[in-house]
Amino acid sequence: MNPNWLLVFVPIGIGLDWFGANASLVFATSALAIVPLAALMGDATEALARFLGPTIGGLLNATLGNAPEIIISSFALRAGLVDIVKASLAGSILGNLLLGLGLSFLAGGIKLRRNQRFDTDAARTATALLTLATFGMIIPAVTQFNVSVSRTISRECAVILFVVYLASLAAIFWNRKPLIGKEGVKADLKERERRPDEVRDEPEPGWSRNKALAVLAAVAIVLAIMSEVLTGSVRPAAAGLHLTPRFAGMFLLATVGNAAELFNAVRFARKDQMDLAIGVTVGASTQVGLLVAPVLVFVGMLMGQNMDLIFSPLELIAIVMAVYVARNLIYDGESSWLEGLILVAVYCMFGIGFLHRPETDRADPPLVPATARP
Repeated sequence: MNPNWLLVFVPIGIGLDWFGANASLVFATSALAIVPLAALMGDATEALARFLGPTIGGLLNATLGNAPEIIISSFALRAGLVDIVKASLAGSILGNLLLGLGLSFLAGGIKLRRNQRFDTDAARTATALLTLATFGMIIPAVTQFNVSVSRTISRECAVILFVVYLASLAAIFWNRKPLIGKEGVKADLKERERRPDEVRDEPEPGWSRNKALAVLAAVAIVLAIMSEVLTGSVRPAAAGLHLTPRFAGMFLLATVGNAAELFNAVRFARKDQMDLAIGVTVGASTQVGLLVAPVLVFVGMLMGQNMDLIFSPLELIAIVMAVYVARNLIYDGESSWLEGLILVAVYCMFGIGFLHRPETDRADPPLVPATARP
C-alpha cells in the first residue's frame, strides 16, 4: 500500500500545532505525516543515486538513508531533549532487531507455511559491526569517573565508531559486495532482476535528476518542519498519556523514525526475499550504532548540548539482549514464524518493563542537565 496518502496529515499536524490543540493529537498527526516523508526521501535518494554512478550513488544512499532519523533527533537535541534522543537510539536498535525482524519472520513464515532461508554472510558481518557499536555504548557507561571524563570518552568512542562506519563503506566499494544498509538491498534487488524465476520487487521510481533533487529538497524542508512540531509535542503528549519521556522516545519516537524500514522488511519477507528483510532490519540497526549515534554526539557538541553515549543500565541491557537474541536466531541462515514470535515477544516484554519503569531510577547513571554547557 502506498503511504503517500498519509501526506494529508502534514497540513493537519501543522494546523493543530498552530491552534494549540491537544499535544497527543499533535504528536499523532505529525508522526503519521513523517512516515510518507521518510519514504519519499528514500525514493528521491534512490532515483538521484542512479545518475551519480555506483560508487557515489552508494555513498549517497548510505548517508541519506538515515537522514529522517538524524533530522528528527537534531530538532529534539535543539529542544534539549537529550534523554529522549538517547532513548530513541536504543529504541531504534530494539525496534529493528526485535520488532522489525520478528514481524518479518512471522509474516513470511505464516504466509509461506515453511521455514525461510537467507545468506548469512552479510547478516553475520552486520551483527559483528553492531556488536562493536554496542561496546561503544557500554564503555562510556561503565567508565563514569566524572562528568568531564565521561563526556570525553563518549566523544572519542563516537569518533572510533564513525571511522569504522567509513571503513565499512570502503569495504563495500572495494569488494563490490554490500555489507550493511540500503546499498545491500539495492544490490540484491538488481541481482534478482537477472533471474527470471525470482519474484521481482516493485520498479524503482523513474524520476529525472531535477525531479529527484526537487523532491529531496522539498521533503527535507517539510520534514524539518514536522520534526519540530513532533519534538515540541513529545513531552506534553507523554505526560498526557501518563508515559515517561524515555518510554515515548524509545517506543514512539523510534518507531516513527523507522516505520518505512519496518513496512519494507515485512513486505520483503512475505515475498520470500529474506535477504532483503535482513538487510533492512539488521543493516538499519548497524547504521544507528555506527552512524546515527556518533553524528548526534557531534551535533550535540555544535549545539552546546550534552549529548553522549551514556545509556541507563536498563537501556544497555535491552540493547545487549536484542543483539544477542537476533544474532543467535539468524546465525543458522534459516527463519521460522516461531522465531519471529519469540523476537516480538521479547520486544513486548521490554516494552512492559519500560512502561512501568519510573522516570528517574537509582540505578540510572547521573544525568547532566541538558542545558549545561561543556
